[in-house]
Amino acid sequence: MSRIGKLPISIPAGVTVTVDNNVVTVKGPKGELTQNVNPAIEVKVDGNVCTVSRPNDEKENRSMHGLYRALIQNMVVGVSEGYKKVLELVGVGYRVSNQGQILEFSLGYTHAIYLGLPKEIKVETKSERNQNPLVILESCDKQLLGQVCAKIRSFRKPEPYKGKGVKFQGEILRRKAGKAAGK
Repeated sequence: MSRIGKLPISIPAGVTVTVDNNVVTVKGPKGELTQNVNPAIEVKVDGNVCTVSRPNDEKENRSMHGLYRALIQNMVVGVSEGYKKVLELVGVGYRVSNQGQILEFSLGYTHAIYLGLPKEIKVETKSERNQNPLVILESCDKQLLGQVCAKIRSFRKPEPYKGKGVKFQGEILRRKAGKAAGK
C-alpha cells in the first residue's frame, strides 16, 4: 500500500467534502475547490474522515492512489486555513506595485512587466525603506498559487553571484565566488 495513500484525511469543522460521479468538492470558510478523480480510485467520506482506496496493485493505480489523497488533503487545508507565499525582490532599483489584481514589476529591464492575477488570489505588496520589496500572495488553491509564484519568479530568477532576482522569502541561495584574482 502507498504510505501516503492509506492515511485518512481528517476533515475539520466548517468544511464539507462531497463525492459525486468522480468529482470531489470541498467547501469551507476560505472558498470552494473541485477535483476530478480517476474512476479507478474510490473516495469515501465517513463523518469527519475521508479515505482514498484503490482496487488493485497495478502500477497506474498505485501511482494515482497517493496523488489523489495528497490533492484532496491540499484542498481541505486550503479551504480551512489557506496558503500564503511571500516573494522577495533582491536588487538595486527592483520595485513592485499593484492596482487591484494587476502587478507592475520593475526588474532592471528597459520596460515594466505587468501581470494580471486570477481572482482567486489575494495580493499585497510592501515596499519599506532599506528593505527589499515583498509580494504577499494568498489563496485556497495550492496548485494555482504555486503556478503564479513560478511565473513571477521566471521574470528574473535569482543569480548565483550577487543573489539578485525574485526569490521566496527565507530561501537560501547557493552562491558562487566569481572570478579569481589575476596571477
